[in-house]
Amino acid sequence: MADLLRPFAVVTGASSGIGYELAKQFAQNGYDLLLVADEPAIVEAADTCRRLGVEATPLEADLSTEHGVKRLYEQARSAGRPVDALAANAGVGLGKSFFDQDFDQVVRVIDTNITGTLRLIQLVGNDMRERGRGRILITGSIAGFMPGSFQAVYNGTKAFIDSFAFAIRNELKDTGVTVTCLMPGATDTRFFERADLTDTKVGQEKKDDPADVAKTGFEAMMRGDGDVVHGMKNKLQAAAAAILPKTATAESHRKLAEPGSGDADRT
Repeated sequence: MADLLRPFAVVTGASSGIGYELAKQFAQNGYDLLLVADEPAIVEAADTCRRLGVEATPLEADLSTEHGVKRLYEQARSAGRPVDALAANAGVGLGKSFFDQDFDQVVRVIDTNITGTLRLIQLVGNDMRERGRGRILITGSIAGFMPGSFQAVYNGTKAFIDSFAFAIRNELKDTGVTVTCLMPGATDTRFFERADLTDTKVGQEKKDDPADVAKTGFEAMMRGDGDVVHGMKNKLQAAAAAILPKTATAESHRKLAEPGSGDADRT
């Protein structure tokens, strides 16, 4: 049985990448866990966390759907204990030109990165507000600072999420609930394979270690920081994006994400 003296956290997108590493951060810091992802590998992630000495329950659910979010929320409520921390990390990408993308995939990106994320945060965040305590960690991205040529929908969703995180942090500032936005850059995860970006410059360049990114985000959440950008390179990129014209940053992003741009570097 779970130790009710231990805090309880929900981590989404926890089967791999940053979410998996966040789950381990929570486990190493004594949190029991409800881990969620849309693939069977979430069971292995839960097994890993149990070996770190905590309770970890896996749930396979599609958080791009209302049904998936409600299943997660009901599972969390059935634990009979409050959610002390929510890591809203689930997200998907989509490469290539917007005009060449399947629109069903476009909608899935929006429903996962925005609609499902907001629905879950409202449900869990309201419970936290009523109790007067809680921590919310949202995985945004420095991609939200720049127009994402050949990743237009993904970058647009992250621009929304980055802004949303700051807004609800302000709304909750006197409630005992903190909101932290983790904004990584390119990270060594399955994101680029899933988003069909492996032939691009950004898909082939050296990336950050997801364990380091997760540690940065977890520590910022525990401090109650409003936001954190992982890594000096990403901080410089974010700062430049804030002052350069959008036409310039869109062209710069094109060089990173245009299909075949990685092949050009090898010639």
